[in-house]
Amino acid sequence: MKPLLLTALGNPLVDAPFGRRVDDVEVRCIPALPTAGALELDRPTVLALDRALIASAGDGAVAQLRSLAGLIAIVGIGDASDREPGDDFPGDVLTSFIPGDATAGTRAAAFRGAFRHAAALVAIRRARSTAVDRTRELAELSAIGMALTTERDLGALLGLILSHARRVTGADAGSLYLVERDEDGAPVQLRFASSQNHSLPSLPFSSYTVPIDYSSLAGYAASTGGPLVIGDVYMLPDGAAYRQNRSFDDTFGYRTKSMLVLPMKTHRAEVIGVLQLINRKEDPDAVLSSAEAVEREVIAFDSHCVEMTTALASQAAVAIENGRLYEDIERLFEGFVTAAVTAIESRDPATSGHSGRVATMTVSLAEAVDRLSTGPYREVSFTREQLRELRYAGLLHDFGKVGVREQVLVKEKKLYPQDLDLIRHRFAYLDQRTELEFERARADLLLAHGRDEYEAGLHRLECERRKRREELARFLDTIVQANEPTVLAEGSFEALEAIGRRTFVDFDGSMRPLLEDHELQFLMIRRGNLDEQERREIESHVTHTYRFLEQIPWTRELQAIPRIAYAHHEKLNGRGYPNRVTGIEIPVQARIMTIADIYDALTATDRPYKRAVPRERALDILSMEAREGTIDPALLETFIGARVFETAPVVTGG
Repeated sequence: MKPLLLTALGNPLVDAPFGRRVDDVEVRCIPALPTAGALELDRPTVLALDRALIASAGDGAVAQLRSLAGLIAIVGIGDASDREPGDDFPGDVLTSFIPGDATAGTRAAAFRGAFRHAAALVAIRRARSTAVDRTRELAELSAIGMALTTERDLGALLGLILSHARRVTGADAGSLYLVERDEDGAPVQLRFASSQNHSLPSLPFSSYTVPIDYSSLAGYAASTGGPLVIGDVYMLPDGAAYRQNRSFDDTFGYRTKSMLVLPMKTHRAEVIGVLQLINRKEDPDAVLSSAEAVEREVIAFDSHCVEMTTALASQAAVAIENGRLYEDIERLFEGFVTAAVTAIESRDPATSGHSGRVATMTVSLAEAVDRLSTGPYREVSFTREQLRELRYAGLLHDFGKVGVREQVLVKEKKLYPQDLDLIRHRFAYLDQRTELEFERARADLLLAHGRDEYEAGLHRLECERRKRREELARFLDTIVQANEPTVLAEGSFEALEAIGRRTFVDFDGSMRPLLEDHELQFLMIRRGNLDEQERREIESHVTHTYRFLEQIPWTRELQAIPRIAYAHHEKLNGRGYPNRVTGIEIPVQARIMTIADIYDALTATDRPYKRAVPRERALDILSMEAREGTIDPALLETFIGARVFETAPVVTGG
């Protein structure tokens, strides 16, 4: 681009030689002083300023010239008698000043110096612009690096890498391949893992593999560890070992032209993938819908694109490596959690599946809360990490049961099996004793009265025997019925108390009650199957859970797991356990888990210590609990409204 001289109309400077050749400089005659906005800032420009141009700007001439002085060189042109600028010339904006009758050599020297100054001003602007661009690019790369390091999901991470790479280069499309390795860690092949196409946004994705060799562009970059910059993949050199597969273009009517293929290397210079960018565009928003659009818009990837994408690819490689490591850690932790749940359920097989269902319903309820736009929880939201934290807390909420005595943990009825067996043996002994006493009384009757009164007396003895045996059977039936646990507090215990007051003579001649005090105490449990001491022991599982989970060095995203699990048996009215906290002292995640835990405990089938409660009855019981202030009514309303209970259906055996 030629330097430009701006001079007033009619000024004889148009004939002056300003370069080595006559046409080295473009001379443009102007009728008035130009504005800064009218200048071509990438072009060295000199203004030949005379009094006519100053006058054309009127009172604003000085301000206008000062705005021009930082952009172009200004040479003052005086009259023939002027040897220096007069008061009407703003001397502080002039590069130089020449009188009107200056010789051609003087004029040429002054203007050549002015053009050098103008060129320096352009160079400064370009340098500043480049510095700004580089600063922006570095800031962008830094922002991209931060975004990549915070994304944990590998699929989302690959999409993020492609999006950023396409944006910084203006590429229309892109693909990403990941290296697959054998058991020894040696690279085996490349797997096509992600793709994007601005012009064809609805393309179906299908994964496939390519060998790591020189036959394909991606394989070549992975093999050599260097970039490929191709202006037109349809015009590869005859000696090139690699070839572009045109099947995609033929199938979808696309025209692949310029390409940049880069290996993604870790800090150990290990290639873990290949980034392939396609069709750099003049206008990043253009759609390449035809061959004409491709010819018009597509340009080659330049060295700056290679530089930027190489930096991004290095960040991407580290992010992918971290993402894979994070996936490995997650799989390891999933294995640990699975093993922990298995350990819990092996202690109490009757609750098999409970932890998984509670975790599923807890997460589902949290997701439903996340969608609320009204109510007290409309401002509450859960991130993906918080939902994962909640799932793990749900899976591990009962782990502390490994610290509870097994006989208490698996207790089915109010009495332990051996206690009920002892009572049955006692009643069997009394039944046999009744039979023995009957036989003795019958023999005594026969010996004392002979056959004359025997028949009448025998009928009386048989009635007494039958009455006694029926009474024993009734007592035992009452005991067996009372031994069944109830979900809610039910019934009275007058019949049991009456049985407890009855005594019998043991085989050793001692007088004993039909029911021992501890047996009567268990049978008179009003709700469930545990007495106070056993209940405290079962309740201690929460503390055991907390102490166990607290020992694990959780990541920052999972650090609330112990606290959530610790509070899942707390009640809003302070009647829960273990700490009897109330209201806002209970984390919302724990309140959510409480509802899921109670619902599953009520509806689970094949619990030997209770009957399964139908869904409608379970929801009624939960509603009653909410009215009594033990569980959160707003969360229960969401649980019912979103039909969260359907996300983890009750299954036999759990």
